[in-house]
Amino acid sequence: MEKSSEPQLDAKSKVTNQLIDFQWKLCMTVSSHSCRSLKYPYVAVMLKVADHSGQVKNKSFEMTIPQFQNFYRQFKEIAAIIETV
Repeated sequence: MEKSSEPQLDAKSKVTNQLIDFQWKLCMTVSSHSCRSLKYPYVAVMLKVADHSGQVKNKSFEMTIPQFQNFYRQFKEIAAIIETV
């Protein structure tokens, strides 16, 4: 049995979840069964998260461009606050 190369959390850690990996890609829906030409852009996000026991789970979700822009603004606000700490 191969040993996982994923980082593991210490079970005694006070962190409940830890982000291991964050990937994203810009996608475009070009058509569907009901519409021949959509040209609908969206952002697909894939996360790897380790829980308190160290078990790694994959999570994924999609955001519209306005949702992604809001997400980005919030992260900029977080970064600005962190710089003051």
